[in-house]
Amino acid sequence: MHFVNEFILLGFHGQGKIQSFFFFSLILLLYLLTLLGNGAIICAVKWDSRLHTPMYILLGNFAFLEVWYISSTVPNMLVNILSESKTISFSGCFLQFYFFFSLGTTECFFLSVMAYDRYLAICRPLHYPSIMTRKLCVSLICGCWVSGFLCYPVPIVLISQLPFCGPNIIDHIVCDPGPLFALSCVPAASTELICYTFNSVIIFGPFLSILGSYTLVLRAVLRVPSGAGRMKAFSTCGSHIMVVSLFHGTLMVMYVSPSSENPAGMQKIVTLVYSAGTPLLNPFIYSLRNKDVKDALKKVLGLTTAQN
Repeated sequence: MHFVNEFILLGFHGQGKIQSFFFFSLILLLYLLTLLGNGAIICAVKWDSRLHTPMYILLGNFAFLEVWYISSTVPNMLVNILSESKTISFSGCFLQFYFFFSLGTTECFFLSVMAYDRYLAICRPLHYPSIMTRKLCVSLICGCWVSGFLCYPVPIVLISQLPFCGPNIIDHIVCDPGPLFALSCVPAASTELICYTFNSVIIFGPFLSILGSYTLVLRAVLRVPSGAGRMKAFSTCGSHIMVVSLFHGTLMVMYVSPSSENPAGMQKIVTLVYSAGTPLLNPFIYSLRNKDVKDALKKVLGLTTAQN
């Protein structure tokens, strides 16, 4: 049973009006660029038949995921910056918690599947078309979405049942388990252990899978006699490795290392990086490093009309 009906989500507090307006404008610009960049990839994959292959179908779905992932936190963050009260309802807080963590979990699974796809394409090229069929690709995509949204209901229900009798101030930019545990009126060691275990399994499980896939890829690439062939393979996987490193690195800092060692300011910055930074960078990383995507984007934007 809880006694608190709403929380105060401090966000980046203690700023003047000019600083708040500048910060609001910056976050809004990043949000719009993220929607534009990921939306462009979705359109390119949908409308260019040359990209109707498993690798790009996964990329298009990943871009779609990123749109929802950043939208689960940033709009509320923007409202919070301009708000005087900075309140969020009890149910709204846990609803944001559920969607933010479920979408983040889905992203972990997607990155693992994309690594497996690159392993098949590079290490087993002759068998790739018969293994990574459209049916398997769709099944993996559905599995990522369903699994991502089934992982966190139990921890969230357990945390929501804790007694919150005040204070109700969350010194963070999102509703996160660490600050919520700190507001509980009674110790919740068992619930904290369950959440820590969930976070560790969800972060390290896909990460080890990705690490295994790219270890095999690296071993195969180093055996390629042609320098041009090695460069092409590294270029194909390089963008994915950059995304994995940024996303999983920040997650480990937040949820695997002891939260007591991370100051509130650092937690906010790290959360902002993986919740808003990676969705923004993904379209640029993938499109700038991939000729097929760049050509498809030019076609969608009508930049090749003059040449045709």
